[in-house]
Amino acid sequence: MKKTSLVILVGAALCIGGGAWYVYHQPAASGAAGTASPGGKGKGGQAPTSVSVVKPLRQDVPIVLSANGSVTPISSVELRPQTTSTIAKVHIREGQFVKQGELLFTLDARTEHANVEKAQAQVLRDRASVADYERQLKRNTDLLSKNFIAQGAVDTLQSQLDAARAVLAADQAALRAAQVDSSYTVLRAPQAGRVGAIGVYPGSLVQPTTALTTITQLDPIDVVFTLPESSLSGLLAAQKAGNVLVSALLADAGGQQLEGKLSFIDNAVDATSGVIKVKARFNNTQTDLWPGQYVNTQLTVRTLKDALVIPQNAIITTTSGTMVYSMAPDQSARSHKVTRVYAFGANAVVTGLNGDEQVIVDGKQNLRPGSKVRLAEKRKGADGAPASVAGPAA
Repeated sequence: MKKTSLVILVGAALCIGGGAWYVYHQPAASGAAGTASPGGKGKGGQAPTSVSVVKPLRQDVPIVLSANGSVTPISSVELRPQTTSTIAKVHIREGQFVKQGELLFTLDARTEHANVEKAQAQVLRDRASVADYERQLKRNTDLLSKNFIAQGAVDTLQSQLDAARAVLAADQAALRAAQVDSSYTVLRAPQAGRVGAIGVYPGSLVQPTTALTTITQLDPIDVVFTLPESSLSGLLAAQKAGNVLVSALLADAGGQQLEGKLSFIDNAVDATSGVIKVKARFNNTQTDLWPGQYVNTQLTVRTLKDALVIPQNAIITTTSGTMVYSMAPDQSARSHKVTRVYAFGANAVVTGLNGDEQVIVDGKQNLRPGSKVRLAEKRKGADGAPASVAGPAA
C-alpha cells in the first residue's frame, strides 16, 4: 500500500515538471520558426507596416511672398486758408471728384481787392514821377552841352531820377504782394482727387488753422505692406531683373484680385521687428481700393524650374536634419536625407531625391530603415471610385 502511494506521487511530480518545461520552452521554439510562423509575419513576428506612397512631381514652382497690406493714397492734401476771412461761397460737394485747379472755395476779398487797387495807383504815380525826371534830365543835358547850366544841376537830376526809379520798383513789389494776398481768397484744387468732409459754410469765419477739407488722390494708389528680412535679397534681385507683379486680394469683394507693380523698397530694415517696408502701385480707375483698407498681397520673386515636389507630411524632422522614407522594390523602407527648399500649402520643394522613388506619406511613424512595408488598400470615395493618395498640387 505504501509502495503504491509512492508510485502515484512520483508520477504526479513528473507530469507537473514536464508541463512546466513545455510551457517555458514553447515561445522560444515558436520564435525559432522565424518567417515560418503563421499569419505572414516578418522576422521576429513583426508584420509589415501598411503605408501609402506617392511619386514626386517635377514642375515649375513660383516662390510667392504673402503679406497683409493697407491701402495708402499717394498724396492727400488738407486744404487750409492762408488768410483770415469769411467764406463767401463753397463751390464743391462732399465726396466729389475734382480736377487739379478746379475752384473749391471763395473767401470775402473786398479788403484784398482794395489793397491791390491802392498799390496799382501808387505804381502809376511813381511812373509819372520817373517820366517827369527823365524829361528834365534830357533838357538839362541839352543845356549842359551848350554850357547854359552847370554840371552839378545835371548830376542832381540824375540822382532824383534814380531815387524815383527805386521807389517805383518798391511799389511794384508791393503791388505783387497785394495781388498774392488777393489770390489767397480763391482756393483751387492743388491736385486731382476726391473731396472729403467739408466743415465750413458760407459766412463761416476761417483762419490759417482752420481745416476746410481734404483732397485725396485715388488713382493710382499704393498698397503698403511689410516682408521679413529673409525675403530682402530675393526681393531686390527680382526688382533688379524687371517689373515685379503684385496681386491684391479683396476679401470683402468676393475674392476679387487686382494686379499692380512693386514701386518701393525701404532703405532700411526695422531693427525692432526685423521687417522691411514695401509699396506696390495699382491702377484704381474703378476705385476698388480705398484708403485705409486692408488687403492680402502676394508677389512672385522668382520661379524654381523643374523642381521636385512632395507632400509636406511625408517629411520627417529629426535632430540630424530632415528625411523621408521610400518603399524599395523589395518592400522595405529606405531613408533619404532631403533639404526643404520652399514650402507652399501642403507641398514642399525638396532636394536629395532622384524623382523615381515611391515616397511614403502615411504609416511612416514607426518605420526604421529596412522595415518591411506593404501598400495599404485604397479607400473608396463617396461615388465608389478609389480615393487618390494626397500628393503635391500641380
